[in-house]
Amino acid sequence: MRVKEFGGPEVLFLEQVPTPQPRAGEVLVRIHAVGINPVETYIRAGKYARLPELPYTPGNDAAGVVEQVGTDVSEFKPGDRVYTGGSISGTYAEFALCKKEQVHPLPANVSFAQGAAMGTPYATAYRGLLQRAAAKPGETVLVHGASGGVGTAAVQLARARGLRVFGTAGSEEGIKLARQQGAHEVFDHRAPDHFEQIMKATSGHGVDVIVELLANVNLDKDLTILAKGGRVVIIGNRGRVEIDPRDTMQRDTDVRGMILPNTPPAELASIHAALVAGLENGTLRPVIGKEFPLGEAAQAHRTVMQPGALGKIVLVPGTQERKD
Repeated sequence: MRVKEFGGPEVLFLEQVPTPQPRAGEVLVRIHAVGINPVETYIRAGKYARLPELPYTPGNDAAGVVEQVGTDVSEFKPGDRVYTGGSISGTYAEFALCKKEQVHPLPANVSFAQGAAMGTPYATAYRGLLQRAAAKPGETVLVHGASGGVGTAAVQLARARGLRVFGTAGSEEGIKLARQQGAHEVFDHRAPDHFEQIMKATSGHGVDVIVELLANVNLDKDLTILAKGGRVVIIGNRGRVEIDPRDTMQRDTDVRGMILPNTPPAELASIHAALVAGLENGTLRPVIGKEFPLGEAAQAHRTVMQPGALGKIVLVPGTQERKD
C-alpha cells in the first residue's frame, strides 16, 4: 500500500514495487499479518508531528517469517518467525525491510495476527504503565478504553504485574472483553456517573495510576479521582481540554505524556524482552478484532477510528475475503 498525497483513507492505493534488499544490520521479513494503529491514520491525513516524505508505505507493526538477513546479522536467520516494532520500508506490504533492532522473536504458540498486535499497542502499554507511570504491585490502575488494542494490552500487563485493575468500555461486548482480559472491575463510560462509580469502588481513596487513551474527553475528570501521589499517563488524545490545576496540587499528582518514538533504545529493548517472555509463558494474549485483506487498508483505517473497538485490527496480505 502506498500514499502519494496526504488525505482521507481513499489516498491509500496498491502498487507493485521492487522487493527491498537487506544491507548490513537489516532484516527482510515476508509479512503474514499487519497491525493497524490510529497513529497511522493521523500520519496519512498529514495531521501528525512527524510526517514521512511522500510517497511512502505506512506501517510499523507486522509479523511474519524472515526472508533474508544482511551482513552482521547473527540474531536471526531465514525461516525464523518474528514480529516487528518498526520498519524502514513500511509494513503495509508483502515484504518489509527492518533494522535488526526492530525485529523480535515470535514464539510458536502465538499466531501471526497476534504478533502483528505487539509492536505498537503492547510496547505503548508497557512504556506508559510500567516505565512512565511506574505502576507498582498493589496499586490500583484505571485503563480507559480497556477493550481496544492498547487497552487490552494494558489490562493484561497490569494484572500480570499484580495491580488492582479497573477498566472502562462503551458497550456490553467491550465490558465483557475487558473482564475476560483480567480487569477486576469494568465501568460503562456511557454512564454519566461512571467517575463517581470508580471513586466509590476505591472507597474514596482514588486510583493510583490512570492509563489515558482519550485525554481530551477524560483528563479533567481523571484529576479528580486520583489518589495522593497518583499519576496519569497520556497515551492518546484527539483535541484540547481544560483542567483545574488545583486538582493536581491537592493530591501531589502528576500528568505524564509519552509517545513511543521517544523511548531510549535500551529501554525499548527491555520492553520487547519482557513482551516476548510474556508471549512465551502465556501471560500476554493479544486479542484480534477484525482482519482485512491488504487491499482493504482504507476500510481498515475507517474501522480503527470508530468507537467501541474490540481488540486489534489487522491486514492480511494475500487474502481475498474479509473476516469480521
